[in-house]
Amino acid sequence: MAKANAKFMAPLTPSAQLATVVGNNALPRTEVVKKMWDYIKKNNLQDKTNKRMINSDAKLAPIFEGKTQISMFDMSKYLSKHLSK
Repeated sequence: MAKANAKFMAPLTPSAQLATVVGNNALPRTEVVKKMWDYIKKNNLQDKTNKRMINSDAKLAPIFEGKTQISMFDMSKYLSKHLSK
């Protein structure tokens, strides 16, 4: 069981764009998502009417491929493009 978890918890290096939000240190994917949500909530980027949507700002736009808004369910798809081993 611990072996399956090891890959899940492996530290990943954020891209330069993602590092502006989560920092330069290698982090497990779970920690990257947590830091993204901290940033989203701190900057009131969760859509007021539809809480499932995240609005982009200048730091998030490059991560979200220039989209002005994405679904929270799509966030990990965008993040995976900005994380490397």
